[in-house]
Amino acid sequence: MFFIKEQKTVTNYIYKMKNKIVNALFFLIALLFLESCTNDELVPYYPEQKAGKLVIRGYNARADSIQIAVNGKVIKIGNKNAFVKNIVRDYDFVIYENAPKDIVITNKRSKEILHSYHITSNKSIDTISFYHKKDLWVDNVLATKPGVLTNPKDAGFKFIFPTFNKYSNTAYKGNLDGIIRNLDGETVAVAQNIGQNQYSTFVEFQASLPPIIKMELVKHGTTESYIPGKQVFVVMLMTANKSRLIVLDEKKADNGQFSGVDGSLNLADFFEF
Repeated sequence: MFFIKEQKTVTNYIYKMKNKIVNALFFLIALLFLESCTNDELVPYYPEQKAGKLVIRGYNARADSIQIAVNGKVIKIGNKNAFVKNIVRDYDFVIYENAPKDIVITNKRSKEILHSYHITSNKSIDTISFYHKKDLWVDNVLATKPGVLTNPKDAGFKFIFPTFNKYSNTAYKGNLDGIIRNLDGETVAVAQNIGQNQYSTFVEFQASLPPIIKMELVKHGTTESYIPGKQVFVVMLMTANKSRLIVLDEKKADNGQFSGVDGSLNLADFFEF
């Protein structure tokens, strides 16, 4: 009988200890929850999180490679963290409490900052697209598509002029028109409102041989050159059934003075729209 009584006592003790342990665990969980909140407003300590994506489409035409850092972290494509030519990357990240992202693009060798972006959390997917070569940066490349041709025998063009006035330093700050002529001197089209940050109207005309055109740059709505006393011509090729996005680029001579405008860069050759 004594043995049975002692066994019951031990059993009761174990039962009470289990209850104490369970109560202690509940208390500890509650305490941890309270500690994860601020004392004043009981705001969760762990920040709100949501998925974000950065779509990167770029082209680096320089021999020097470039690096892209998101909030100080250099991104990789495969095993590479520096890039030349085509740059294609969909970068997934976590947005904490709607905090913005700072994107900095640098020359790896010189550490020169080439461009930067400040991405907010308003959209779950953001896109940056750019073309880079020495002394030239074209941003938001994918925002404008080449014009759609209505006839396969035609050639099409849109123009943008990011380096406008870089070397010419004229007093004129407005948009330009481009009067396009064939080698016979016949005007085949006029591209209107060529800007530093906006493309001109789309022009379409029948391609012919020889496939060379000359475009005269004038102040918008006039036939007056944007450089006083000097006509400015851009020589380009035209191809049937091809629509181009041409980047006009002011050039300088060895003495640093304006020497002309180049129109050989066609962004449609480097990007998929």
